[in-house]
Amino acid sequence: MRVVGPERTRLTQRAALASVGMATLLLTAKAWAAIATDSTAMLGSLADTALDLVASLVTLAGVRIAALPADHDHRFGHGKAEALVALGQVVLIAASALGIGWRAVDRLLNGAPTANAELGITVSVAAILATLLLLTYQKRVIARTGSIAIQTDNLHYKSDLLLNSAVIVALIVDQYLRVRGADAAFGIGIALFLLWGAWQAAGESVNQLMDAEWPLEKREAFLAACADYPELKGMHDVRTRTSGVHDFIQFHVWVPEEWSVRQAHDRLDRVEEDLQRRFPGTEIFLHLDPEGHTDREGMLPHEITERR
Repeated sequence: MRVVGPERTRLTQRAALASVGMATLLLTAKAWAAIATDSTAMLGSLADTALDLVASLVTLAGVRIAALPADHDHRFGHGKAEALVALGQVVLIAASALGIGWRAVDRLLNGAPTANAELGITVSVAAILATLLLLTYQKRVIARTGSIAIQTDNLHYKSDLLLNSAVIVALIVDQYLRVRGADAAFGIGIALFLLWGAWQAAGESVNQLMDAEWPLEKREAFLAACADYPELKGMHDVRTRTSGVHDFIQFHVWVPEEWSVRQAHDRLDRVEEDLQRRFPGTEIFLHLDPEGHTDREGMLPHEITERR
């Protein structure tokens, strides 16, 4: 079960700090290796790690802002800070990929020798082992918090596994098998991989910022739970969205005309409280309608047609 509140804040901030520490360590090692080997693939890996460090710092700020409670200016909370942070990370990844690709193409056209492959391979192997430890920790945090910022950060480090493996292969092929241009070719491959990862990572962030509906399975699970309550048999005009780890759902409910306002309020309040226990972190907004009445304002065209 996912945690919310202070426990979620503690876990996400710890994961962000671990990411910052790991990126700092890897940046130092790869800078040394990039200078010593003069490898384009290693330079690409270094650039990716430098952006990982910036992204991890931004992630740390993002999860702290997202954890702030609702205030006068942000009545729905600050959850979208995580989506903004994730989108910023995507921009950094794309910029890094373009820079690496440009340098790799230049190397491929003009050529350049690679030296001291052993050092580059050693550093890359160490980076792979360290990254695996961080990924394992991040996976546990994501499972418990559902943080989109940590998920995007996790994507960076998953790409690092492939990047470091590609650097090892590039150095071996270029230095030991004497295949001219292999290092630069791998650099281009790394750049394309980063661009693809950035495109995929942008999707969920944009969905949150644009208030996209919940995924179909998640929406159907909530509606199936609502079927357990006779009070919700007239449920309609359902709308959902997500902000950070907080889910929001609003809908209208028909109530018998003979019910008093107090009776309807008390009965549906109990239903709402029970649903919130079943779906932690979900805020529910109910609007009561007299039985048979439908507010058409804001409904989709096909929903209006269906109710005629």
